[in-house]
Amino acid sequence: MPDKTISIIGCGWLGLPLAEDLLRTGYSVKGSTTSSEKMVLLRQKGIDAHQLRLNPEPVGDITALLEADTLIIDVPPKAGKLGDDFHPQQIQHLTNAIQPSPIKHIIYVSSTSVYPELGRIMLEDDVTNPDQSASPALIQAEQLVQSLAPERIVTVIRCGGLMGYDRIPGKYVAGRTVESGGVPVNYLHRNDAVGILSVIVQQGIIGTFNAVAPQHPTREAIYRKSCADFNYELPTFITPTKPVPYKVISVGKLIQTTNYIFQYPDPLQFLYQL
Repeated sequence: MPDKTISIIGCGWLGLPLAEDLLRTGYSVKGSTTSSEKMVLLRQKGIDAHQLRLNPEPVGDITALLEADTLIIDVPPKAGKLGDDFHPQQIQHLTNAIQPSPIKHIIYVSSTSVYPELGRIMLEDDVTNPDQSASPALIQAEQLVQSLAPERIVTVIRCGGLMGYDRIPGKYVAGRTVESGGVPVNYLHRNDAVGILSVIVQQGIIGTFNAVAPQHPTREAIYRKSCADFNYELPTFITPTKPVPYKVISVGKLIQTTNYIFQYPDPLQFLYQL
């Protein structure tokens, strides 16, 4: 295991601590960043750093990054002005580059935003094509990565709302009006995102998995505690005039497959740091 090389495209808020965790486990880690300044930081941490942009075509040292055993794709699907097609185009260029490479295992970090809010528990098989999804472009990206199977192991991890450390729920709603206080959250602490991805690397798990904290307190409970803990102005909670759509993401498949034990199963107990 220690001689395996892991390459992470996107050493950002999640990718960097993941790289550090894999280094501690004994892996050799390559990582990409879009800025030359951050290359220095990555190298100081022992990461073989390479500058790469996906514009949507790769600009930078993509060949070196693909000389690895496992590739983790953690690229935020920026739409906005770039349009919904931009992220699938990024992934299409990546999959084209992966084809002739020695990569054996690809892990794509997706999002639970693929699920529509149907007021019920959502399982992985509930959304398998763009027509079923609230984020069709993300499903297109997932399908592009999945097209690399069966010649390669492919894993898709649909992460819930990533929280922890400086991502503090209260600061996003301080002083605002909130109608959706009764809606359950689908959060995932960054430590658990790192832990889950590390387990997927080690176990070579195949398939599509949700990754969210097993407990789903309401937004109001989360916001009240978060604002109290960090002295943010409490939002005003108002009763909605009509039912607020919601979804509850199931993490049962991931737990059953990997036996992963969450560090932070309850979003009310997440670790935050200013």
